[in-house]
Amino acid sequence: MPQITKILVVDDDPRIAEVISLYLNKEGYETREAYSGKEAVAEFANYAPGLVMLDLMLPEKDGYQVCKEIRSISKTPVIMLTARGETFDKVLGLELGADDYIVKPFEPKELIARVKAVLRRYENGDLDNVVRSISVPGMTINLSMYTVECHGETLELPPKEFELLGFLASHPNQVFTRDKLLDKIWGYEFMGDTRTVDVHIKRIREKTERDGDEWSIKTVWGVGYKLEVKNV
Repeated sequence: MPQITKILVVDDDPRIAEVISLYLNKEGYETREAYSGKEAVAEFANYAPGLVMLDLMLPEKDGYQVCKEIRSISKTPVIMLTARGETFDKVLGLELGADDYIVKPFEPKELIARVKAVLRRYENGDLDNVVRSISVPGMTINLSMYTVECHGETLELPPKEFELLGFLASHPNQVFTRDKLLDKIWGYEFMGDTRTVDVHIKRIREKTERDGDEWSIKTVWGVGYKLEVKNV
């Protein structure tokens, strides 16, 4: 008899978590629910699920942080859930370890189809090939461990510095305006101004750049920033 796949459903709204569980139970999956980021991490360790349905906006720890912690200890597939209108960086979410994402509200058929597709890829071993790091000459950004290997040293940058560096490095030689970077890293509801980006770029440069590097974060005057890599 085939083993039943266990799925951990994480959403801060118990009603939504219950509805998702009902859809999954109807398809023969076993489920357990968690309603906060902290509870999700604990339940993941106790329940040992075969897949995690993970809401983006959670109390105590958000979905990005939970995904990062899960990915640091396990290759269990993660599908992130985000409400329509929420700022969700697909690139960052997937690079931190999520295997897919679904925008709420969604149709039950879409939910089940995504779950089956991710589990099928996982069972076939395809997820072992998912990129978990970004490299430029002399620097590797570990998206699972949230660390940066640079000039022979391991750097642990604050989350926003790490996310900003990771985003720029994942789009080498592409220019982004300050507003675009605010949107991608801080989200639409951020109440600060574009100088926040300048301050974080300055700190990243101080911690990572050295003379002779084959990459650097360039200021494009009147526009924004890019991570320039030579010979690319």
